[in-house]
Amino acid sequence: MDAHAQPGILAKLPDGREMNFRCTGSGSPTVILESGFGVGAAGWGRSQPSIAKITRVCSYDRAGYGFSTPGPEPRDGAAIARDLDQGLDAAAIAGPFVVVGHSAGALYGRLFAARRPGEVQGLVLLDPTVERLAPPGRDGLDGIRRQAQRCLTAAHRTPQPPRQDPAWTGCIPARADAQAEAYARRSATWRSQLSELDAIFGATSSQTARTRALLADVPAYVITASDTAASSPSVGQESPQSIWELQHVSLAGSFAHGSQRTILSS
Repeated sequence: MDAHAQPGILAKLPDGREMNFRCTGSGSPTVILESGFGVGAAGWGRSQPSIAKITRVCSYDRAGYGFSTPGPEPRDGAAIARDLDQGLDAAAIAGPFVVVGHSAGALYGRLFAARRPGEVQGLVLLDPTVERLAPPGRDGLDGIRRQAQRCLTAAHRTPQPPRQDPAWTGCIPARADAQAEAYARRSATWRSQLSELDAIFGATSSQTARTRALLADVPAYVITASDTAASSPSVGQESPQSIWELQHVSLAGSFAHGSQRTILSS
């Protein structure tokens, strides 16, 4: 049976909501895995076992994802980091921590680190989203937004369409198990994601930008995926460089002990 087909540790937050953590391995520090947009704990299914051979590692479902109870809106970075902070306490998951954040999860990971000065001993930012300000509709996320809205519309229908209906295209994965399908059919799933999406280059970016000075002394590794770098616009005539890569170099430079590396995408 897939380990992610059942909840792990269901921690009760102060407001009564539940947050699902999946922890494996042993040792210190504890590695906290913060997923990218639209992905829960199951997204680390291939990576977590390798990390668990070295130390304790915990992935989790954000509010409205997987086995975690939906949370109040807006689902901006501050709300997400606060949930993680409270959830770790409720689950008795102690630091020190190393936080690994992928894509938009890198924003949330930095916000969490700012809530735990001294306890977060390192950041690993995997192909991280870099904060910037742009309103919905001009943030480059409209394609993702329209897809989530289509899924929300399907979830709202009564009765809901069968799994094979084209209304679920892009919502229910082809090989989804019963739990993954139930998650995709939950309207709260898509409301949470839409709220999170609308905040990425708004409130979440503003909140994250304010953490730069607070996190300056935290060791940080910024990893750029080569295919993402290659697909972004380039600047420069003689030796053009990817704007995505340059943003990551700048982000790494905001840490006193930061470094950036571009790796070949698998």
